Amino acid sequence: MPRLVFAGSSDFAVPSLGALLADGWEVAGVLTQPDRPAGRRRQLVPTPVGAFARERALAVLTPVSLRPPEAVAAIAALRPEVLVVVDYGLLLPPAILALPPAGCINGHASLLPRWRGAAPIQHAILAGDPITGISIMLMDKGLDTGPVYKMQSTEIGAAETAGELRERLATQCAGLLRTALPEILAGRLEPRPQDPALATLAGKLHPAAAELDWNGGAAALARQVRAFAPKPGAWTTWSSERLKLHRAIPLAEREGPPGSVWRAGSAGIDVAAGDGSVRVLELQPPGGRVMSARDFLNGRAVLGERFGA
Repeated sequence: MPRLVFAGSSDFAVPSLGALLADGWEVAGVLTQPDRPAGRRRQLVPTPVGAFARERALAVLTPVSLRPPEAVAAIAALRPEVLVVVDYGLLLPPAILALPPAGCINGHASLLPRWRGAAPIQHAILAGDPITGISIMLMDKGLDTGPVYKMQSTEIGAAETAGELRERLATQCAGLLRTALPEILAGRLEPRPQDPALATLAGKLHPAAAELDWNGGAAALARQVRAFAPKPGAWTTWSSERLKLHRAIPLAEREGPPGSVWRAGSAGIDVAAGDGSVRVLELQPPGGRVMSARDFLNGRAVLGERFGA
């Protein structure tokens, strides 16, 4: 098998690295972001890819940036024929892009050119896209602008959260890489240029965008809940406390002004929106665990109350 270097950081990338190792690829080294402080004691914790790679005794490089000459030299010393990138989080400068003879191959969680950028899964749900998928592309100096070798689509479930979709796409990315990479290196796949006129951007979502405005439409609010689950969690206020909502569906029925809880029971908590209602199925009180609406209602009376400002 040809030598490769794998670049990835998050849990999304772990199945892809695992699949390449299982297929017998010679992984000369793994690039991942530096260890970061976490928890109350702020102890340094490796990325999921870093931890996975170290458990398998792989060489791990954690540069803060890939632009310094010493970072380029360290990767060049690994003599990769191809660099495989999945959710790495650092930009690859021209000097790195030019290193491997077969180029830098990226597994991206959207059907390019739709949703280029950092948060394609969340944006696909927010926009109400019926399908998404994985693109295997040849990287260039742009942001997810390179030509695409192969794509595979999947339907987005009507109640599927970003966390659930992310897990499915991580497995799908690993499988598509397994089939595409040998074909790419054998010269049997030709990358097709993207149409820039069809491009949409999936910029990083900030926690402030997770606050629910109950004057909005029910369908859009339910998608917002799904897109921000499990982290950072869409939220609203109730009795001066912040509630995180983790699963919801839209309803056509509505009673009362936006934000009012007009029905609550074992089926869920129904909150009036600008049009229709949002049925909250799972939520999380401050300092508590994620629970079903049924469990939340044990000992809590919200019927007739108001969510939001």
